[in-house]
Amino acid sequence: MNDKELLGTDLPIIQAPMAGVQGSALAIAVSEAGGLGSLPCGMLSTEKIISEIELIKAATCNPYNLNFFCHEPSPYDENRQAMWRKTLQPYFTELGVKIDLTAGSNRVPFSHDIADAIEPFSPEFISFHFGLPDKDLLQRVKSWGTKVVSSATTVEEAIWLESRGVHGIIAQGLEAGGHRGMFLSNQISTQMGLASLISQVVNRVNIPVIAAGGISDRKDVNACLQMGASAVQVGTSYLLCTEAETPKMHRLALKSDKSSHTALTNIFSGKPARGIVNRVMDELGYMSAFAPEFPFASIEMSQLRHRAEKLGMDGFSPLWCGQNTLGCKEISAKALTLQLAGKSE
Repeated sequence: MNDKELLGTDLPIIQAPMAGVQGSALAIAVSEAGGLGSLPCGMLSTEKIISEIELIKAATCNPYNLNFFCHEPSPYDENRQAMWRKTLQPYFTELGVKIDLTAGSNRVPFSHDIADAIEPFSPEFISFHFGLPDKDLLQRVKSWGTKVVSSATTVEEAIWLESRGVHGIIAQGLEAGGHRGMFLSNQISTQMGLASLISQVVNRVNIPVIAAGGISDRKDVNACLQMGASAVQVGTSYLLCTEAETPKMHRLALKSDKSSHTALTNIFSGKPARGIVNRVMDELGYMSAFAPEFPFASIEMSQLRHRAEKLGMDGFSPLWCGQNTLGCKEISAKALTLQLAGKSE
């Protein structure tokens, strides 16, 4: 299976799903340009997923990707959560806000309930992050004729995914912004750069490999294809596009020198994710032993973020960003997609 057969698109370009900074508009623009637009569904209600799919299908006849988390939910640990609240209390005091003990997290894994909602649309393509759903649920999705891919951050994860019947593997290099797709290990030391990861994964699996991480222009795309990738997935470069919903302070950070300093951190959600280094990352430590398991670290951090943003402060916001922002342009996502593919409008 080549990239055309896997993606069903004219161009070997996937727009990375980026929860919190995009909706259907970005996915539509990329799909209309000939790439594969993606809708991040991991933080959306079932009703919102349906309404966004309806918008996509009304706007384009081209394929699109639905992306879901499939993490194994960790049990809520009140003792650890209490320690986290104690750690963050000085910030709540500084910002003049009380901790809401009734708040929860809206990051939920893919389920049969979600499958019930999307099945009538027979989605052409679904990507997963943090592994795969259980065997029965995965088989149900594949029975629709849906192409399934998932992220691998190590060779072991790629082999594991292939053994469970995915149609393709997203090789997520260490350069990539946002959450690491790691699921067989929580050791950051296992993570490697994209060039090393692609060459090893391509050598060990017999299904298409999609390169992700640090890809900013046509030269990067060509380099990945020459190393054996069938397609590429690009995220950070789309953050300044007109169809993106990237907040103003995030856009300003991307356009500043701050964007050259990114790090992996677990303090915003509980799982390692790459973002622009800011105040709270510096003060708490990028990888904090006090942060509760995913997604529970986000309960209190989200409260701080919302209050700080109202005050015009970006020191408490997860400014997800990859290591390469050279491709970030304030243009339409269609124009960017065509540029990545070496095409002109």
